[in-house]
Amino acid sequence: MAKKPENLSFEASLAELERIVTELEQGEVSLDDALKQFERGIGLVRASQAKLEQAQQKVAILLTQAPDAPLDDFLPEGE
Repeated sequence: MAKKPENLSFEASLAELERIVTELEQGEVSLDDALKQFERGIGLVRASQAKLEQAQQKVAILLTQAPDAPLDDFLPEGE
């Protein structure tokens, strides 16, 4: 069984998205399979966007701190 999108690395998510797009573009999958792949792709996109937002927040935090300030743990919203 495929891993949940949120458990994949950003790079693995992109690779799977590319595979899904290629398969869908070829048009050789059944409608039911195409819908399942589309649903999986949406989950991958959402998880990837969340990872990008977290990375942007970490960079913003690091850039606003004084150079000699200790690093704090980063906790995304809702955790």
